[in-house]
Amino acid sequence: FLVSWAVAGAAPLERRDRALATLAGIVPDLDAAGLLADLVRPVPDDPHYWYQTYHHVLAHNLAAALMTGILCFLLARRRWTVAGLAFLLFHVHLLCDLLGSGGPDGGIWPVHYLYPFVKDLPVSWSGQWALNAWPNVAITAVAIALTLYLGTTRGYTPIEVISPSADREIVKAIRRWTKR
Repeated sequence: FLVSWAVAGAAPLERRDRALATLAGIVPDLDAAGLLADLVRPVPDDPHYWYQTYHHVLAHNLAAALMTGILCFLLARRRWTVAGLAFLLFHVHLLCDLLGSGGPDGGIWPVHYLYPFVKDLPVSWSGQWALNAWPNVAITAVAIALTLYLGTTRGYTPIEVISPSADREIVKAIRRWTKR
């Protein structure tokens, strides 16, 4: 979310278009909704069946990327710019997952990029680091620094996606904090 917002926030876009591009970067994780199904109705002998089976499959693919880009194109004011950013940020998410979404036990989590057209061709990388590894922490720290910088210089933060009024207050606080 923060990486997507930092890229969208750096572009000369209106709030609505920034929000669309930002949300496009987290769309792939809609397929993690299987976790909710597992909580409501676990499968006997496999309490994480829906999540393990469909996360990185249903929405982590080219078809979902194209649908996301088209939807952003239809909803945006700067259609081509936002659709392009949406497609890019969707793929940044996939790249980040390929690089660093492994399990702490060393398990590798592939992405099914050509699903549903080709169902048995997962894409993976043997060097995938764990989700809690230092590179992900470093990326998060850089994204937070960019958020603070853009909040100070441009006058908005990722909170604008949820609440413009709360965002204004946060920007005021960041500006007071950075003036010290």
